[in-house]
Amino acid sequence: MTVRVDGVKDTINQLGKINKELQKQFKADATRIAEPALDAGRKSYARLNNEADPYALSGMSRKWTQNGRKIFPLTVAKAVKGVSMKFDTRRRAIGVILIIQKDVATAVFETAGRKTSNKLGKSLGSIDSGKTRLLQPAVDGARDKIEKEMKQLIKDVTQTVQRGM
Repeated sequence: MTVRVDGVKDTINQLGKINKELQKQFKADATRIAEPALDAGRKSYARLNNEADPYALSGMSRKWTQNGRKIFPLTVAKAVKGVSMKFDTRRRAIGVILIIQKDVATAVFETAGRKTSNKLGKSLGSIDSGKTRLLQPAVDGARDKIEKEMKQLIKDVTQTVQRGM
């Protein structure tokens, strides 16, 4: 399920053209409003500490590099720290306001076996295309708390941009 408000991308870009400080304030306000979803996403990774949990595969705690790029070990602290907001106003961007996972090991854990079948994905359990294991369900659970406020913020900013033009 996605929330769609047309013109958000253009509004954010126009806001930056009118006044960079207004754009910074919008991003700060949006991040503040989304904090319950960010917290829910961060808390979802606490279960990785539980060794009885099926997500705690022993190999994920070992070092793993691929083509010289460090992939694992997966740590709870890095998983929690990696949850953040991203504003993507590029022309071809699908989402504008996104909650993302920046930690490479956690991102691999979240999406392994989603697109193609592989050993790690099978060990972690099947996952539907376009879904993640922990972050998305946690954020979706907190979505109702933030949706109304976010829409109101976008509406207010759109009116500010229209007055500025």
